Amino acid sequence: MNAQIRGLRVASAIFALMSLAQFMRLVIRPEILVAGHQMPIWPSILATVILGGLSFWLWKLS
Repeated sequence: MNAQIRGLRVASAIFALMSLAQFMRLVIRPEILVAGHQMPIWPSILATVILGGLSFWLWKLS
């Protein structure tokens, strides 16, 4: 395995972990406050889909 393949797989794993963390936010639904206002849940849905797609794409490229 050369360095490019290893780099793509590491990046894919990082994106997968970030996607999993966003998914866990959807499941657990913690209260997150930003400047005193509650953060809506829809950005986590969007982040889960985008990060999961990037993870799959990079893994497939490797």
